[in-house]
Amino acid sequence: MFLFEMALTLLRKVTTKALAFFKITPFVRRLRLVMADYYFPLKDEALIREYFMRQALEMGELALSIDEVPVGCVFVLDNKVIAKGMNDTNRSLSGHRHAEFAGIEAVLAKYPASVFKDVDLYVTVEPCIMCASALRQLGIRAVYFGCSNDRFGGCGGVLHVNLDAGIDRCYPAIGGIFREEAIMLLRRFYLQENDKAPNPTAKRNRILNTIVENMSIDNTRSYALLESELEANEGVDGLRVLSPATTVY
Repeated sequence: MFLFEMALTLLRKVTTKALAFFKITPFVRRLRLVMADYYFPLKDEALIREYFMRQALEMGELALSIDEVPVGCVFVLDNKVIAKGMNDTNRSLSGHRHAEFAGIEAVLAKYPASVFKDVDLYVTVEPCIMCASALRQLGIRAVYFGCSNDRFGGCGGVLHVNLDAGIDRCYPAIGGIFREEAIMLLRRFYLQENDKAPNPTAKRNRILNTIVENMSIDNTRSYALLESELEANEGVDGLRVLSPATTVY
């Protein structure tokens, strides 16, 4: 039995490494994620990001199923999910009940605020300006997101709240992880009828657009800004700068 387990572990390691040499197709991506469930933690940084973003997408799907804007997130400490959140603005009738705030409350229910310096956030959509500011005040270590938020984004979509000069330390924000899946979640939501809207619009004849344009977020620029902030802001001493994502999903 022991030899069988050793052989199985070795097979998982070899398969995981071998898959890294193949072109990233939907099939290969899914197979790699299956392997991640059996062999974790992994040293492949891109695969780790996929692993946790997939869980954020699941929270987004849950939000969509109850007619909330489909944004989901997970907070990760030492490669373990310690809290999850999803958008809850419609049910709660509160504009601040974003996925990030729900997750923050869940973290603070179990840990002191000081834990955020070692916590990474995975969220399907770039945090808005409000959430990006809250995350910075809490001292989040890093943020990974799926698609950009070009109307309210606080991590590069509109403003660089995560990088601007200030008392609180900066944090890196890396976008493009499962970007297409995050965009399609939003498109599916906006095809639905919204009976809570002031002037409901009939959407029965609308067709889901499955074509996703190329990513517009420039991670290289974000990191150039981060490095300049590290020199200018004394409050960011000791911040670990992560390498930008090299794969556009």
